[in-house]
Amino acid sequence: MGEMSSYKQDILNIFQVDLPWGELSGCNILITGATGLIGGCLVETLMMNPKRDYQVYASGRNQARAMERFKDFSNDESLHFIKYDVIEPLDSDIRFDYIIHAASNGSPNFFAQKPVEVMKSNLYGLVNLMEYGLAHGMKRMLYVSSGEVYGEGDGRVFTEDYSGYVDCTKPRSCYPSSKRAAETLCVSYVEEYGADVVIARPCHVYGPHFTEQDNRVYAQFIRNVLRGEDIVMKSTGEQFRSWCYVVDCVSALLHILLKGKCGEAYNIADEKSNISIRELAETIAEIGSQNIVTNAPNTDEKKGFNVVTKSVFSTRKLEYLGWKSICSIKEGLQHTIKEIK
Repeated sequence: MGEMSSYKQDILNIFQVDLPWGELSGCNILITGATGLIGGCLVETLMMNPKRDYQVYASGRNQARAMERFKDFSNDESLHFIKYDVIEPLDSDIRFDYIIHAASNGSPNFFAQKPVEVMKSNLYGLVNLMEYGLAHGMKRMLYVSSGEVYGEGDGRVFTEDYSGYVDCTKPRSCYPSSKRAAETLCVSYVEEYGADVVIARPCHVYGPHFTEQDNRVYAQFIRNVLRGEDIVMKSTGEQFRSWCYVVDCVSALLHILLKGKCGEAYNIADEKSNISIRELAETIAEIGSQNIVTNAPNTDEKKGFNVVTKSVFSTRKLEYLGWKSICSIKEGLQHTIKEIK
């Protein structure tokens, strides 16, 4: 083993946190969306636990991508890959004690081109996994929703009991509307069938290992600097957002899974990382020693744009579970770029 990367060291630091890790002992843990940004980091984290005594089942649609992503664990018998698209019922007979449902296409170009598929996968996916879990003795599901459920606010900081404005008649609402409906489905399963479900609402999350198709703004900026190009902005970048480094997000998910209250939703954000898209571009440009240029967006890019001008999250409820962030946004972005290189 060579020197450990900062990103991997950040992951190992999660295990210094006082969480009831024993709850996972001897369990089968299913993670959907395992090759995505958050799901992939979650699989890596669970596999890097020095005291690991559970089985990790990583599910996704792309086996080749999973093999590449988890090649460090290719000889490890406690990691299993399941090729699975959540839009179909799950065909298996394994009892998954914990299901962490993180499969969802969060890429704006997909919202513009495939809004029907976005909604189907968000709704059918939850139903398929929940029905499977209930039939096979699941202890708890963690549903990874999205901070987009808040829509456009009125300037206030978003607490979990707030509901902003989403225009249901815009195709771009395929994502927030189906995430909202999936959350209601979660609590309906709690009420009607006694399911144990907790909900996470991550803000804008960044980190390494995003896919080539991911055209979220931070991924585009990072690609620009890695190619030695100027950062291209498609707006003035005044939108103000809460951001969170993926390792901090995964640490938050584990707090919610192991300590969250059934039927409750928890915001995931880092209050120290609330910045505008312009400031995000400036930080990445500075790390990569590049300049910033502004270009007009094309029609598809415009369609996929998040129209929300300000989305800042309260993290009091998450912090009450004992969670704290480990990286500032500058450190998180430095570790991200270093890991990709």
